[in-house]
Amino acid sequence: MQGYISIGVFIDGGYYAKVNRALKSIENSIIKVRSLFDYICGRLAILEKVDPANCQITEAHYFRGRFRVKEAYDKHLLYNERKFEDTLIENDVVFHYKHLRELGKEGEKQVVEKGIDVWFALEAYELSTFRKFDYVVLITGDADHEMLVRKLKALKIKTVLLTWNLADVDATSPLLSEEAGHHWELSDMLADQPEVKRSLLYKLRDSALSPLGDEF
Repeated sequence: MQGYISIGVFIDGGYYAKVNRALKSIENSIIKVRSLFDYICGRLAILEKVDPANCQITEAHYFRGRFRVKEAYDKHLLYNERKFEDTLIENDVVFHYKHLRELGKEGEKQVVEKGIDVWFALEAYELSTFRKFDYVVLITGDADHEMLVRKLKALKIKTVLLTWNLADVDATSPLLSEEAGHHWELSDMLADQPEVKRSLLYKLRDSALSPLGDEF
């Protein structure tokens, strides 16, 4: 048992957006970042048998590709992006972006995202080395992060893989799940806890009236 638990949270923005889109489609809701962070701290406090007040997310980082301003404007994404960034700022989340590119292929445009997964892994590993987190929470389902988890374990840092598998979200990689010290699959864990699930979600207004788009 420790007196204080330091937590680093690293969010795969593409994965997080897919979860939000699925939740919006199914329940007209999106995740409340602050409530999610409180949930993480509360569960780890119970796990480590410490006072929840002494279980703190000391750093949180969000990684995602996004369009340049002209492209985002043309696609009516600027409001959605700024609104979500406000949420990140309010919860002290540091965001990391790389520009997306659109390439023409067989008469169709294909969105290309380069380097985000590598940046995610390098930043998570480097910060964990310097900050000496007790726990690192990875919000992702990507198999590419299996080696990151392995490296974090070599640093003797406990890892939590947090996922929310829904119909429209890519299934979590079994290799990643097996490598992580703890895997919290929220769709399973919250199935019999409707009150906790409600606390984690923000109910959107009627989509016909709300300016929020699918990317929020």
